[in-house]
Amino acid sequence: FLENPNTTPGGIICAMLLEKLSGITDRYEEITQEFMQVGNDYERAAELGKERSDLEPLIKKSDEYRQALINLDEARALVDSDDPDLAELAELEISELEESIPKLELQIKSMLLPKDPRDARSVIVEVRAGTGGDEAGLFAADLYRMYSRYADKRNWKVEMLSSNETGVGGFKEISFLIKGKEVYSRLKFESGVHRVQRVPTTESQGRIHTSTATVAVLAEVDDVEIDIPASDIKMDVYKSAGAGGQSVQKNSTAVRLTHLPSGMVVQCQDERSQLQNRLRAMSILKARLYELEEAKRMAEIDESRRSQVGTGERSEKIRTYNFPQSRVTDHRINISSYHLAGVLDGNIEEFIEELIMRDEADRLAEAGLVE
Repeated sequence: FLENPNTTPGGIICAMLLEKLSGITDRYEEITQEFMQVGNDYERAAELGKERSDLEPLIKKSDEYRQALINLDEARALVDSDDPDLAELAELEISELEESIPKLELQIKSMLLPKDPRDARSVIVEVRAGTGGDEAGLFAADLYRMYSRYADKRNWKVEMLSSNETGVGGFKEISFLIKGKEVYSRLKFESGVHRVQRVPTTESQGRIHTSTATVAVLAEVDDVEIDIPASDIKMDVYKSAGAGGQSVQKNSTAVRLTHLPSGMVVQCQDERSQLQNRLRAMSILKARLYELEEAKRMAEIDESRRSQVGTGERSEKIRTYNFPQSRVTDHRINISSYHLAGVLDGNIEEFIEELIMRDEADRLAEAGLVE
């Protein structure tokens, strides 16, 4: 295999994989040598240590893959042995290796794909009621609960950032922070238009109404990553108001930030002090601006890429929640669940796993790592 991988099933891909792994192994050895000689340059030592640590899982998997190929070569050489017991053992090992090697290849290919630097981050989720009046606001509240319950199941923490209630138990808009490990990697495909079909409680004729809500998932941004000059921000303060317009605070604690170059507006009123609301509003504004810049950067890198799982644009209809049929359908992957109550209770892992797998398959094909 190692001498002539093109003779193997999927040989061209195998040869490409071995070539890539060879280059990565060489780099790992270079880093190891330099790390041993770096001396008192602690900054450089830290850089090398991180790069070495990042490569270690791939190196281990690479060694496992090479050894499996060697073992398969050796087992095939023993198939024609005069010893029938030895030949039988060789056949058994070949069967096991031919099953495990493709799995190892897929794991390595996934590890070779460029990682989205935002994947490990916490996220700010913004849900806005769309068409449908009060029913859309109630649906926005349903989505907020769905993501909160999903976060609970994964031991993530949810913090309210800003909300604008409708007065009937719904939200015109709501922003909340989900903190934890790899949150963005799990929720990034939730951005887009979510549609609900159900009979409102106020509907006397029993007619099904269609309403929508828009979800935006933004990676949380560190202060050092995006700098907004004070001259670009206009801040207004006003008294917080609750549902129906009743006064919540006698003092002007609510904050409205306007980003003058883009015209983007962020409002926060849920915190008790003006300072806390301002900090919350700035965190949301930075996340939105960072997302805009990242979208521009990705478009410049590859304008032709349109993943099957969607672009994450807010105008894109991604999922329908049909109450009469107890059905939830994700239109990007054409998968339906007939347990709507469970989905709205946070059981969205089936959709998320499939979306991640489809996106990875697309990227593997683009990288030429699959036949």
